[in-house]
Amino acid sequence: MTNKQVLIIEDDKDISNLISHYLGREGFIPIIASDGEEGLWQLKTKTPALIVLDLMLPRKNGYEVMQQLKVQEATAHIPVIILTAKADEVDKVLGLELGADDYMTKPFSPRELIARIKAVMRRMDHEAAAEKSKKIVYEKLEIDDMKHEVRYDNKMMVLTSKEYRLLKYFLEHRGIVLSRDALLQNIWGYNYFGTTRTVDVHVSRLRKKIPQLNKSIQNIKDIGYKFTDE
Repeated sequence: MTNKQVLIIEDDKDISNLISHYLGREGFIPIIASDGEEGLWQLKTKTPALIVLDLMLPRKNGYEVMQQLKVQEATAHIPVIILTAKADEVDKVLGLELGADDYMTKPFSPRELIARIKAVMRRMDHEAAAEKSKKIVYEKLEIDDMKHEVRYDNKMMVLTSKEYRLLKYFLEHRGIVLSRDALLQNIWGYNYFGTTRTVDVHVSRLRKKIPQLNKSIQNIKDIGYKFTDE
């Protein structure tokens, strides 16, 4: 991992300083933004390896920041760990639907946060190392692994890193029934802290972004999914 920058978007100065302290001890380079607008401004000149994002922010809240991050090609691939006092399941699901890679609620253990940051970055490193210079073509869909790009009918599709890996995995295993647990292990990794609900959320987002694949990505009741040519 060459990029050690971590952007902390958090309006509580004590919390951001605490996270910054623990990141610095582990060799990371913390960048602090005190609200959503400042966080997005920082991303105009910096490309951090990961973002720690609070939801309840002044000027522009975490949900709005996530929405802007994931629709822009330059930032859509950056993993995000949401850190917030909102613990309701609906808030967690909404965070995942917007593209978050992990979710922690306050109060939190800074050591556990660092462990999760390292786990996400390891997965990103594995993804980068595993990329091969080849293209996967399915009807009008094309995945270029060298450029990490997806096009449908020659139109660029803006996907997050997990959506990209999920789509690629489906195409590489066409016709095979894939359980949610298998998808979690192969896309998110063995150290992932979430549940199989994460898979459903990302499949739903993938279908919305490329609706032409709705019939190809089939639900298999009580098991998972299958990508089929039929």
